[in-house]
Amino acid sequence: MGMKFKATATALALGLAAASANAANIVEVAAADERFSTLVAAVNAAGLAETLSGPGPFTVYAPLNDAFAALPDGTVETLLKPENKGQLTDILLYHVDDRKLTAGMIPAGSNYFQPVLTSERLCITSGAGGVTIADGTGDMANVVIADIMTDNGVIHVVDKVLLPGTRPACH
Repeated sequence: MGMKFKATATALALGLAAASANAANIVEVAAADERFSTLVAAVNAAGLAETLSGPGPFTVYAPLNDAFAALPDGTVETLLKPENKGQLTDILLYHVDDRKLTAGMIPAGSNYFQPVLTSERLCITSGAGGVTIADGTGDMANVVIADIMTDNGVIHVVDKVLLPGTRPACH
C-alpha cells in the first residue's frame, strides 16, 4: 500500500511540475481566447508578440474585440497597415505596465500610472464599483475581468481601447 501511494504522489508531483512548466504567457493566453483576436492581430502587426512573451513582469489592459469594433470605422484597418506600425505600437504600449499589478495592488481612489515606454499617463480609479481607467481622451474604460494570471504577468480585460492624448484629470 505504501508503494502505491508513493507512486501516485510522484505521478501527481510530476503532473503538477509539467503543468507549471507549461504555464502560458500573456500572448499565449490572449491568443487562446477568441475575444482578443483583434488585440492579438495588432500585437503581431506591431511586432510586440516576442516582447510580451518575454519574462516580464507585465500588466496588460487587454481590450476586447468589441472595444476595437467601437473605434471609428476604418481605424483598426488603418492601424494594422505596415506604414502605421509606429502609431500602432504606441497605442498598444499604452496598455502595458512593466510591473505585475493585480487588482488588489491598485490603491483605492484615483492614481496616475505610467505605461511602459511612454511619457503618457493613465488615471486608474479603484473603488467599491470596481476599477476604471481614464485615458488620453478623458473617456473611461471599465475593467470587466481582473487578474487573469499568466507566467509573465497579469491581464485585466477592458471594454475600451485606451488612447494616448492629453493627461487625464486624476483626483
